[in-house]
Amino acid sequence: MRNLILSSLLAFGVAAAASAQQPASQSVADPTSQDAEVAFGGPDRVVISTASGDEQVIMAEIASTPAQKQRGMMWREAVEPGTGMLFEYAPAETASMWMRNTLVDLDLVFIDPDGQVVKIIAFAQAESLRSLGSDAIVGGVLELGAGQAVAMGIRPGDTIQHAIFGNDGADAAPVDESDAALDAPADAQ
Repeated sequence: MRNLILSSLLAFGVAAAASAQQPASQSVADPTSQDAEVAFGGPDRVVISTASGDEQVIMAEIASTPAQKQRGMMWREAVEPGTGMLFEYAPAETASMWMRNTLVDLDLVFIDPDGQVVKIIAFAQAESLRSLGSDAIVGGVLELGAGQAVAMGIRPGDTIQHAIFGNDGADAAPVDESDAALDAPADAQ
């Protein structure tokens, strides 16, 4: 009988401790839920230098924390031209994106740690659960409204200038356009 009472008290104590911890775990909001509030960095100026010599400037929100990267552009009904979101990967890694809870099609621009575009996925389908991988080590991914990468003439080999790539300084050396044109692949992914 004594063992039964001790076992009951122990079980009651464990259950009470678990229920006392329950509210703490529930207070951590899932950043992917529609009603979660996730604050992003920026918007920051991002300069896109193409092999043709054109420069495009967009204003991008910055996603650098795990919660910001999980949320991304979920639940947005539009992405205005000239805007986007820049995901920071520090340290650099292979990245994989998906479109769960993303209500609009997007262009995904995968960028190496030095700011060079390594891959573009244009018109990534809204709500898709398909994994969209970088196929390379990246320091960032720039998300734009669908069709914006093509409209801006962005291609692999182009340069994205922002502080996360360490190439946003005004004293950066100009790019020799003839060399950049030779290095750029013929078509984007």
